[in-house]
Amino acid sequence: MIEKKTPYELQLFVCTNLRPEGRACCSLRGSDRLRDALKDWVKKHGLQQRVRVSKAGCLDLCEQGPNIMVFPGGTWYSDVTDADLPSIIERHLRPLVAEPLG
Repeated sequence: MIEKKTPYELQLFVCTNLRPEGRACCSLRGSDRLRDALKDWVKKHGLQQRVRVSKAGCLDLCEQGPNIMVFPGGTWYSDVTDADLPSIIERHLRPLVAEPLG
């Protein structure tokens, strides 16, 4: 085993879990679209080396989804919609655009 420091300053884990038989889940509530929008924003602003937007399996709060977990920082967003993305971007991503890499 090789232990390393995470290569990203910020990681957003977007639950994209799809449960069988139409049970409540983040995927059926649009989480793939949310993840894609966040990834596009990161790419558009040149933050790919600093920020990772990842698919997450079940985060175990499907009834409250879509769910997004921000690491580090311990911030958890539930019931996220397209309308919420600007707030998430302003709080977590926009500050990195102005900061030097380091």
